[in-house]
Amino acid sequence: MSASLRSALDDGPMSRFQWTAVAVCVLLNMLDGFDVLVMAFTGRAVSTEWGLSGSQLGLLLSAGLVGMAAGSLLVAPWADRVGRRPIILGCLTLASAAMLLSSISQSAVQLGVLRVLTGIGIGGILASSNVIAAEYASRRWRGLAVSLNSTGYALGATLGGLLAVVLIGGFGWRSVFLLGGIATAAAIPAVWALLPESLDFLLARRPAGALERVNALAARMGQPALDRLPEQTEAPAGVGATFRELLTPRLRRATLVLWVAFFCVMAGFYFVTSWTPTLLVEAGLSPAQGITAGTLLNLGGVFGAALLGLLAARFALRNVLISYLIATAVLLAVFIASTSTLALAFAVGIVVGLFVNGCVAGLYALTPTVYGPAVRTTGVGTGLAIGRAGAILAPTLAGTLLDGGWTPQQLYIAAGVIFLCTAAALTLLRASAPAAVPAPSAS
Repeated sequence: MSASLRSALDDGPMSRFQWTAVAVCVLLNMLDGFDVLVMAFTGRAVSTEWGLSGSQLGLLLSAGLVGMAAGSLLVAPWADRVGRRPIILGCLTLASAAMLLSSISQSAVQLGVLRVLTGIGIGGILASSNVIAAEYASRRWRGLAVSLNSTGYALGATLGGLLAVVLIGGFGWRSVFLLGGIATAAAIPAVWALLPESLDFLLARRPAGALERVNALAARMGQPALDRLPEQTEAPAGVGATFRELLTPRLRRATLVLWVAFFCVMAGFYFVTSWTPTLLVEAGLSPAQGITAGTLLNLGGVFGAALLGLLAARFALRNVLISYLIATAVLLAVFIASTSTLALAFAVGIVVGLFVNGCVAGLYALTPTVYGPAVRTTGVGTGLAIGRAGAILAPTLAGTLLDGGWTPQQLYIAAGVIFLCTAAALTLLRASAPAAVPAPSAS
């Protein structure tokens, strides 16, 4: 029955179909990385054109994160009700339209509103795509599959930085938004054709034609068809009930620990990725060197997320993540001090990116393992929304502190303390072996 199908997914070799599902999720995260961090790379050009202060630029950097919080909290939970796939397709449409309109915005207010709308789409995509990647990966490679999503995010951000250097110089900052919108729109037909619906969603929620859809997925994975679906386990009714389920005695401790971890990691991550190009200029580098260093930071993230996934196949994911957090804190304390030597600053930036992106990848990989299929996207989306609160606060607060006289060195040390606090919080979460998405109950 469905238990054997789930077992085949968990313990069998990864099929081409499963890797394709993961690859589509990586593509989605590449687009998200480009669309989110495009503001960081165009920030100085936008600020120069419209004469923005540090605080005003900080608000623009945070606008997309406000939308991501709304998307994660208000849109992503609907994926547990109507399906992961339709939510992703709708959010892609919204994000692409907002990016295209951003390229013709005429004021900081217009751009800020469009960044919020872009963020709403991205928030819904991130939660749903990470859940699908986790659900279609085998037990052994689940940590790697979700970490590869973060690798995709870093690849998209790296590509954004490289293109920004070329496009801003030749065509202005608007061209970067235009390219992002076109690329996001172009992904819609690919996702429609290649991204499957979540197997666990079909088994838990039983939409119309669930048995036929499950058997179609089984055939694509080379598994035998089911003659009937298992007895349906009781799932929370309504989006509000799925939120309440996260704080039941069974899940409360893990949920609260994950919320603290998401808040702290996202605050540190988005401060580092959003402000690094600008702060390196403040520390004495040229604007082009600042963008290059920010790009190298994201390039390091490509390897950091993949390395974390490989380590998670051998060691308890929680312990790997704690090690990443401590290393990030140490590296941030010395990052700005390295700017006196350009090559050293670039090298340290790559290593900082390796660990700071790995921290986010670790949380993305850890969270789906805590929740059952009926509330999994709600759990991931709520964690991301809590994280966005930290992500929204950090760039805005950094701009205010910079206007108030804080040095780049002081800001990076403060970010390091945040990562240390996260490591301490995660010691309260029970360590486990390489994670498995819990199987749905079956007859």
